[in-house]
Amino acid sequence: LEPGLPGLARYVRQSLDHPYHLSLMQYKARHHLSYLQSLPTRNTAMEELAIAEFQLNKLQHQQEMQEIQRWWMDLGLSHEIPVVRDQVLKWYMWPMTVLHGSSFSKYRVEITKIISLVYVVDEIFDLVGTQEELSLFTEAIKMWNTAAPDSLPSCMRSCYNVLYTITNEIADMAEKEHGLNPVGHLRKAWAVLFDGFMVESKWLANNQTPAADDYLRNAVVTSGVPLTFAHILFLLGQDHAACNNNDVAELSDHIPPAISCPAKMLRLWDDMGSAKDEAQEGLDGSYRDFYLMENPSCTPADAEEHMRSLIMREWEELNRECFSRRTFSGSFLQASLNAARMVSVMYSYDKEQRLLVLEDYMRMLML
Repeated sequence: LEPGLPGLARYVRQSLDHPYHLSLMQYKARHHLSYLQSLPTRNTAMEELAIAEFQLNKLQHQQEMQEIQRWWMDLGLSHEIPVVRDQVLKWYMWPMTVLHGSSFSKYRVEITKIISLVYVVDEIFDLVGTQEELSLFTEAIKMWNTAAPDSLPSCMRSCYNVLYTITNEIADMAEKEHGLNPVGHLRKAWAVLFDGFMVESKWLANNQTPAADDYLRNAVVTSGVPLTFAHILFLLGQDHAACNNNDVAELSDHIPPAISCPAKMLRLWDDMGSAKDEAQEGLDGSYRDFYLMENPSCTPADAEEHMRSLIMREWEELNRECFSRRTFSGSFLQASLNAARMVSVMYSYDKEQRLLVLEDYMRMLML
C-alpha cells in the first residue's frame, strides 16, 4: 500500500473484515466518508453534502427515539412488571436499521413498539407466569377482544391491552395507506409467537431436552422476527395480489426464507454465547447446548464452527430469495437484508464481551 495515502491500510482491513454485501450500507458509507476526509485531495462539496445528510438522519433518529422513550415511560410496564428492562435504544436500533430512509419514520416508531412488546412477553413467559397463567394468556391472545384478558393477572392484562391497542392501530394505519386491513394476519402472528413461547415453557416445566433442530425451528418463531416482519410487510404495503399468496397470507403456517433466514441467523448468533451481557435469568437453553448434548465428541469450538456454517447457509438461501423476488416487494426484501446484516452488528462480541462494532455504529449514526 502506498505510504502517501494515510489510513488506506486501515480502510482496506475494515473492508475485508466487513464485506460489502454483508454490511450495512449507511455504516459503510460513514466509514468511507471518514476515509475520504483523510485524503490529501478531497471533494469538499461532496463531503459537505454527505455530512449534511448524515446529520439530518441523525436528528430524525434522535427525535424518533425521544418519541418512543416518552411512549414507553408513559406506558409504565417496566414499573408494573419489574423484570422488564428499559432497553429503548436497543429496541429502536433494529427498525432504525431495517427501515432505512426518512419516509419510513412513523413505521420505525411503530415497529419499535412491537419489538418492545416481544421483549415484555418473553420476560413474562420466562420469569413471571405460571404454566396455567401462561396458557390463559395464550388463549386470550387467540380470542382477540377487549374482554379476553379479564381473567388474567394484572401484569398480563396490562400487556395484553397495550399489545391489542398497538396492533390494531398499525392495522388501521395499513388500511388507511394501502386499502387493506391486516388485523387478521397480525393477530394470527401474535398467536403463533405465544404458541412458540408455550412450547419453550413446557420444555422447561417438564424438564425436557429438545433436539437441536426442534429447538432451532421453534426459536425462529420466538425470536420475534416473523411477528415483526408481518407488521413491516403490511406497513410497506404488500399488494393485494401478493397477499393472496400462501407465503404471505399464511405466515403462521409457513415462514418464507425472506423472514426465516434473518430469524435463524439472529438465534444462532445470540446462542453463540452472546447473550452473556444481558444478565438473563431465563433457562431456555441454546442451540449450542443441545447440539453438544447430541454430539458428545464435539467441543464448544466445534459447535460454534457448525453454527457459523449454518449462518452462512442461511445467507446463501436469503441471497437466492432476494434474486428471485418471487413473492415480496423490493423494499421488503431490502428490510430483510438489513435485518440479516444488523444481526452480526448486534452480537459481535470481542474477547472481553464488548460490543465494539455496535458501539461504533451507534456513535456514527445515532449519538
